[in-house]
Amino acid sequence: MSDPTRHNRLDEEESPYLRQHADNPVHWQPWDEDALEAARERDVPIFLSIGYSACHWCHVMEEESFEDEDVAKLLNENFVPIKVDREERPDIDSIYMSICQQVTGGGGWPLSAWLTPEGKPFYVGTYFPKHSRQGRPGFTDLLENISNSWQTDRKEMENRAEQWTSAIEGELESTPEAGDAPNAELLRNAASQIVRSADRDFGGFGQQGPKFPQPARIDVLFRAFDRTGANQFADVAVETLDAMANGGLYDHLGGGFHRYATDRKWTVPHFEKMLYDNAELPRAYLAGYQLTGNERYANLVRETFAFLDREMRHPEGGFYSTLDARSENEEGESEEGTFYVWTPEEIHDVVKRETAANLFCDRYGVTKSGNFEGENVLTLNGSVPNLAAEYDLHESEVRELLDDARRQVFEAREKRERPLRDEKILAGWNGLLISTLAEGGLVLESEYTNLAESALDFVRENFWDEDEQTLSRRFKDRDVAIDGYLEDYAFLARGAFDLFQGTGDPDHLGFALDLSRAIEREFWDDEHRTLYFTPESGERLVARPQELADQSTPSSLGVATDMLLVLSEFAPHDRFGDIAESVLETHSKTIESNPFQYATLALAADRHATGSLELTVSADELPGKWRDRLAETYLPTRILAHRPPTEEGLAAWCEKLNLDEVPPIWANREADAEGKPTLYVCRSFTCSPPVTDIDAGLEWADDLAPE
Repeated sequence: MSDPTRHNRLDEEESPYLRQHADNPVHWQPWDEDALEAARERDVPIFLSIGYSACHWCHVMEEESFEDEDVAKLLNENFVPIKVDREERPDIDSIYMSICQQVTGGGGWPLSAWLTPEGKPFYVGTYFPKHSRQGRPGFTDLLENISNSWQTDRKEMENRAEQWTSAIEGELESTPEAGDAPNAELLRNAASQIVRSADRDFGGFGQQGPKFPQPARIDVLFRAFDRTGANQFADVAVETLDAMANGGLYDHLGGGFHRYATDRKWTVPHFEKMLYDNAELPRAYLAGYQLTGNERYANLVRETFAFLDREMRHPEGGFYSTLDARSENEEGESEEGTFYVWTPEEIHDVVKRETAANLFCDRYGVTKSGNFEGENVLTLNGSVPNLAAEYDLHESEVRELLDDARRQVFEAREKRERPLRDEKILAGWNGLLISTLAEGGLVLESEYTNLAESALDFVRENFWDEDEQTLSRRFKDRDVAIDGYLEDYAFLARGAFDLFQGTGDPDHLGFALDLSRAIEREFWDDEHRTLYFTPESGERLVARPQELADQSTPSSLGVATDMLLVLSEFAPHDRFGDIAESVLETHSKTIESNPFQYATLALAADRHATGSLELTVSADELPGKWRDRLAETYLPTRILAHRPPTEEGLAAWCEKLNLDEVPPIWANREADAEGKPTLYVCRSFTCSPPVTDIDAGLEWADDLAPE
């Protein structure tokens, strides 16, 4: 075989991030057997660089080092350079990021790791400048030093690689001694810990920047408030929702959320927009809307969904991954945030009425001094009542002028050079959004249900192998690749099930069941009593990771455990419930020691401890009044279990779903004698009598709530 490392092979890849590096003089290789075999044949270390298309410092390191001929010569002659898109290969990223965090105390992207030809790490870091500065070693110096050490001190480097690999296995692969699954006290403990970490002055968690969205923590707070009535839990959640909505994290012109805020006050964001943030955050705002009735939360969700439909949707229904932080300015230079920032002069140039332009600047904090490198990230500043008083206008006039100005500024922004879009479509991230769109269709408008169904149809058609019952992870330009990870199966199962809750279509429930059976087959380990992140039939790396903690996306182990608990109600003879309980027993001490870090797993543990709220609806369709009442009612562990009103119809459903017998959640719960829609409310084996009035059913739900 000719040596594949004699040229850059990334032009053969579909990942937009990898293709960004296809013209580098570095002889980049994808992570594949050819590259790994070449490292073994040449007997040289691997230089592994992991990033993603919207990563700012990845771009910087490329411009400084990877486009440099001298750096490329060092890399090509002494290493096998491999590029990995962390969004395509989160398993590889998880393994080497874990050792980076253990060794350096921090992490981030680009992740830079030097490995033995067998893939075992012996040096790690993140961004390195070409030449040393501000305490960071220079990349060229590192390459020379590591290459020399490989020749002179190889034994020491291999010993370190063995030690670090053992540390990775201990961190990611091993499981502790099992205990009892956490009890109902966990929720209050988790919420109390989250409150202690809260920034009560500026919202969010932690007392300094950067600040990241943490939607799972908001879920814990709202559920704990609903359970206990302790106002501090709701107060911290609402303060955080308001801070994110008012600051620069939110795009006040186009809708949608940026990745994170660089400062404590949520003013200046890191400007990329990720699909997962714009899937999970609206879900938190929907819960906030149900609990508070704050119409602004609902409008924010609508604007975010509109952004996703307008800018992130494939024509056939799936959703793309990211928008870059950078775009070209008027001088043709690529800069972070240039698409989103404004000066007062620019506002006055595009808004025709001077009063409207002044109102816009006051409303969104646009000043001459600016808040970001002399320009302005839009933030919500002046209130409409205060502006009305200051300008001697009626509030309705202020709103009308602001709406008109906002439209004009948005239209002007649309003419700017747009940020690049990463157009790969990921199964798991689409699953997160499908779930939230389905909830939005139930709580707000049915059009969001249509978007969710279109996305699920797209994923089923392109990612799901019906014969093999396996899921792929990535779609790009008709190319489907990479075995799905636990997050792909779990997030998509939740999305499919939430669509069943919103529509009553048994096909969606059936798909959720198929995905969950695949989770058992591919990810469950009987010996270690856990669910691993990578499939049993997948590639063998130096460790097989688990994902307990919430990262930028929810813990895949937590979502999978929660979904298995939910679906055990429909397939009690499958092992779903036993597997979920075993996972919680295996990791009980870890969850209880720091529920703040493991919020999604803590929520799953709470469902196990207190039971789901089962709302079995026996009807041809959900009555409009019932839908309206459910839309406005916060029911955090709700299972909306539609079923046909007759036993004949139910038998047909069970046959369609390959259920050997009617599950208890549906059994003996037909419509009343007059055929009226009938509701059965149950939790933990305690049930209401059948009712035909939704208000009576929700009263029973209150009576059955855990204490």
